Amino acid sequence: MDVATLGVGILGCGPVTQAIHLPTLARFRDTFHVARVMDVDAEVARAVADRAGSAWTTSADEVIADEDVQVVVVCSPNQFHAEQVIAACRAGKRAVLCEKPLAVTREEARRIAEASAETGVPVVVGAMHTFDPGWIAAVENWGDLVDRIHTIRYSIVLTPNTRSEDFATEIHSRPTRTAPELSAAERAAGEMFGNIMGLAIHDLPLVRRLCPDFRDVELLSAQTLSPGYLLDLRIGDRSVQVYGHHTTSWRPEWRVEAIADDVSLVVDFPPPYVHAGSGTATFRARGESRIFGPYDTNGYEEEWRYLSKLVTGAADPLDTQVLVDDVVFAIGIAESATAVVRAAAEKAEVTA
Repeated sequence: MDVATLGVGILGCGPVTQAIHLPTLARFRDTFHVARVMDVDAEVARAVADRAGSAWTTSADEVIADEDVQVVVVCSPNQFHAEQVIAACRAGKRAVLCEKPLAVTREEARRIAEASAETGVPVVVGAMHTFDPGWIAAVENWGDLVDRIHTIRYSIVLTPNTRSEDFATEIHSRPTRTAPELSAAERAAGEMFGNIMGLAIHDLPLVRRLCPDFRDVELLSAQTLSPGYLLDLRIGDRSVQVYGHHTTSWRPEWRVEAIADDVSLVVDFPPPYVHAGSGTATFRARGESRIFGPYDTNGYEEEWRYLSKLVTGAADPLDTQVLVDDVVFAIGIAESATAVVRAAAEKAEVTA
């Protein structure tokens, strides 16, 4: 063990850990070392530990209690995030990095905020686009654009994650999932909630940043795609479309657009699991374009760079209320969309 650097404990050894966090942590050997990894599958935990040069366990409690672990990274299934983030705060760690979503209910989000405030342990959400240099450049250069926007489009068209994961690293054993027997209505509802909280949530914090009246949300329509989702919303005085679709083509798109009468902003992000650079921000006005990026570093690297500065005292903690507002915003949209598709599916079942 490298006692000169801070120990990282990772909860969950799936593709996100293997293809994102381990390769990124390798760039920060002067600050961090992987002290212990955990997975409920002992074989996976052992294999990932061998790759990381760390200890391993099948117990999350053991990682959190380990005195050699100063930073906890929560990459477990979503339903465990809040419990594990709170436990890591209570254990007095230097910082907690939680993969999105931070929580899946408003009550969980509230309890996380309370635990972070009471213990002084900072929490970071692994939403890579909020740290992406292309997005940061957009924020720093948009002037009064946010006051003038009338339309926002957030669209994702991607191949299945497995392709991107395999390009990033050799994945050791993907988790198997058994689909439960569900009615058509429950299946549609589960798919919608899972898609919003699993995919759309990447950039819903960016959408919220573009909507000053983000608490005034009206869902106009919602439908599931095969596979994917399409939502039309009114947020304050803005029209917002949220679209996600998985295809088998190799023409990925990950884009956030903000449109005013005489100027627009388009931020194009690289596909997930790509470690080769940032997104690109393009402002267009009066036939001219201002382009920022792509930059050499990506959002994954920048979130760990921020963590490095945070734990060494070179950066201030993020405002936990902002993180709570982000996840509560997403939960509200997910709940509304889920209710709509469930009701539509139940109606179709009755009339069939």
